[in-house]
Amino acid sequence: MELEVRHLRALCAIADTGSLHRAARSLGVSQPSLTTQLRRIENTLGAELFSRERTGCRPTLLGRAVLSRARPLVDGMTALVSDAKAEAAAVRATGPRLRIGCTASRVIGGWLRRLRLRLPDTDISLRVDVSARALLHDVGTGGLDVAFVHEVEGCPLAVPEGLEQRVLLEREPQFISMARDHPAAARSVVDLEDLAADRWMVDPTVDGEWDGLRRVFDEAGLAPTVLHGDYLTAASLIVLGEAVAPCQPTSGPRDDMAIRPLRDDPLAVRLLLVSRPGTDMTAAYAELEAAYREAAQRAADYHQWLLRNRSPLVCAP
Repeated sequence: MELEVRHLRALCAIADTGSLHRAARSLGVSQPSLTTQLRRIENTLGAELFSRERTGCRPTLLGRAVLSRARPLVDGMTALVSDAKAEAAAVRATGPRLRIGCTASRVIGGWLRRLRLRLPDTDISLRVDVSARALLHDVGTGGLDVAFVHEVEGCPLAVPEGLEQRVLLEREPQFISMARDHPAAARSVVDLEDLAADRWMVDPTVDGEWDGLRRVFDEAGLAPTVLHGDYLTAASLIVLGEAVAPCQPTSGPRDDMAIRPLRDDPLAVRLLLVSRPGTDMTAAYAELEAAYREAAQRAADYHQWLLRNRSPLVCAP
């Protein structure tokens, strides 16, 4: 017998419910049928995956190893089916649609709200991805209509040939988030050297993020300790004083965290809106610019930075 996704889904259900009876109910099959299926899976693999106890089923050592590989496959298949159904529904739907992709940004919510108000009859979808390259690829292959991405300075993105581009901001400085009681938090502008003894946290899955930070460290002759992880984890470490991290200048104020600009802005990104040929970017770009301006005005330090640098974003109506 060859293992299929339905077999992996059954194993996950047994592990999640801790019982063949409950797992069978959740899968919509009979318990004897599920028991037979489990025996066939175990015979195929050559060992028991669950130990049957009076209190239920517990994964064996091999069972835990198999489950650790099975869960991402099951989740991936579930996501594939869900996305395919959504895409099929969008294809069947009549009327205009706008498929948006973007890397993480503080302006996404405001942008989406503005677009829905401006284009009430348009079916607007949103996909957020850590990889700007993946989003650009999807625009190039027709999976997305537009993508709002950031390009880390010193790490240029390869924009597929034929796509149209509009630059929202040629150079957006990256600020630094730190604990409220960090010594550097008392200053309005922080020197990179003031953070040389800190542990820095960066998400290596974000295109260009680690390479850009390493370039800045090398140019400054610094070699701080670097932790790799997602920025949700980073936030929990930052408030405890265990790390500092780059952040978007539009980041809102927090009672438990200080956000400060770096002197001379050594870290920066370029903000781009990219679209497929023939896509009307007028509304998408106009509402993105307006949403960005709103976010910048709410971040007092960044708004002052834009004023000092005479950015047209703060002068636009």
